[in-house]
Amino acid sequence: MPKKPDSQVFHVVEAEVGKTLAAVLRGRLPGVPWSQVQRYVRNRHVLIHGNVSCDEGRRLKEGEVIKLLEHPTAPQAREEDVRIRYEDDWLVVVEKPAGVTSVRHEEERNWKESRKNIQPTLEDLLPRILAKRAQGDRRPTKADKPWKKLRDGDQRAPSRTHPVRPVHRLDRETSGLMVFARTVPAERHLGLQFRAHSTYRRYLAVVEGTVAEQTISLRLIRDRGDGRRGITDDPAAGKSAVTHVRPIEQLAGYTVVECRLETGRTHQIRIHLAEIGHPLCGEKVYRQRMFKEPLPDRSGAPRLALHAAELGFEHPFTGE
Repeated sequence: MPKKPDSQVFHVVEAEVGKTLAAVLRGRLPGVPWSQVQRYVRNRHVLIHGNVSCDEGRRLKEGEVIKLLEHPTAPQAREEDVRIRYEDDWLVVVEKPAGVTSVRHEEERNWKESRKNIQPTLEDLLPRILAKRAQGDRRPTKADKPWKKLRDGDQRAPSRTHPVRPVHRLDRETSGLMVFARTVPAERHLGLQFRAHSTYRRYLAVVEGTVAEQTISLRLIRDRGDGRRGITDDPAAGKSAVTHVRPIEQLAGYTVVECRLETGRTHQIRIHLAEIGHPLCGEKVYRQRMFKEPLPDRSGAPRLALHAAELGFEHPFTGE
């Protein structure tokens, strides 16, 4: 049987910039042969900035965070795992499964399709899904009817052949609702709403311990000092982040909570709940205080117990 790796975190230093992922891991793992390092990458044991990387030839940049996992991550989501919840000529709302990255990183956008297909994102999968739906028979929906009134006057509905345009993200291990624009004007309008925090987003989560109803307001920073995101007391640093938490159901040693975002920062819910002593079940990143041993997760959760259950926004053309 292939040997399991020990869980480790590496930060790419200047001398490693431009080297391949496999070469850097080989240098960081003395005594481990090339063939074993390659298996670690191919078998989904490696994360870069929290995203699975199965590309052993990926060239690394300074400051990137590589995490080697003892156990492999879940298999890549399939097209049939993505559910279309609403579709019209301007936007599409989907339910993202856990285990798939929302959008491709900027440095990966010029990759060849064969390389992208090693680890497709939801942004990659969705156009294929929509194309297959357009080719097949489907039941009539509201989107098939002409709109009675458009905000911009007598504007024709755009073609359905436009690619999808992401306007926000969900963490790879988080499931739930996402909206993608299908036109440039829709992308602009939806993007403004997310930047202004005027959208409505409600999440469901399962956390450790007994949680009281409360509002968490803690400033978030990109690097707390050990390469991980965290909080700061410095009013001049980081960004304000506000999460409204309400318990829904009490379990034995755990609480099902509703989290409503007033702001939308990266990993906001995960960091906020961990900082008040109630990390999410399945949490692997934010169980560890800076330079201390991580708290054990005895829940047995196979994935991060966080789901984007409700998403509210104003339609960019109808105003609904």
